[in-house]
Amino acid sequence: MKFAWENDVMPLGNFIASLVLIVVIFGGLFFILYKVAKRRATFILLSLAFVFFLAAFLLNLPIVCTLIAFISAAGLAGCFFANLGDVRKFIANPFSRATAKAANFGIEKIYDTQLLYKNIESAVISLSNARIGAIMTFEKNTDLKDIMKNGVPIHAPVTPEILLTIFYPGTRLHDGAVVIHGNEIIAASVFFTPTTKPFAGKYGSRHRAAIGISEVSDAVTVVVSEETGRISFAVNGDLESVNQANFLRAFENYMADHSAEE
Repeated sequence: MKFAWENDVMPLGNFIASLVLIVVIFGGLFFILYKVAKRRATFILLSLAFVFFLAAFLLNLPIVCTLIAFISAAGLAGCFFANLGDVRKFIANPFSRATAKAANFGIEKIYDTQLLYKNIESAVISLSNARIGAIMTFEKNTDLKDIMKNGVPIHAPVTPEILLTIFYPGTRLHDGAVVIHGNEIIAASVFFTPTTKPFAGKYGSRHRAAIGISEVSDAVTVVVSEETGRISFAVNGDLESVNQANFLRAFENYMADHSAEE
């Protein structure tokens, strides 16, 4: 048996170039899967595919190389289809770090988280009771600075009074979303790209916009329906309704950082 570098058909220069290309391709796949799937089993399978493909290449077994490449391509396609939401996030910002902190809007302040959450609960319940439509997006790890460019800078503290004033019908800022970072309202009247996913129920522009931003970020978005006063959460491309009594508990759970558990 002749090894690949001993094959008369493939000069040494072509062999080295092919070897570098294989390493670059698999390195790119590792990077994309790290951004998209983030599952240990996926990396193990890809590592095994790389080892077997490299061994087949070095042993000059083109049929085995073709078979491994075909199986790997099918597996990658399945992985991408199973993680379409994460693929959208990767396309929107391919070089962001999953564990990166949100944009630094000045010096981070120490604040009472429980008081902040109670203020948000108070505002959301008041909006729900009055059936005033609202959409509030709470930034977590994904930087929303570029998305906020179409909004109006606010940089105001999070209080029920300010939130109710912003969303009061007839005001210039009541359309669109407010984006909140920590205990500060960064911007208002921010418009998100709505989702294109089909849904069985009827969803208005606010709900579709909320789902849209949740598909490209890890932000938590609260939506209050103008027609029914229903409260919903948009997270990771899904929409879940919650009653007023359970809002605070659900909000705390969604805002908790579970990255360490993944």
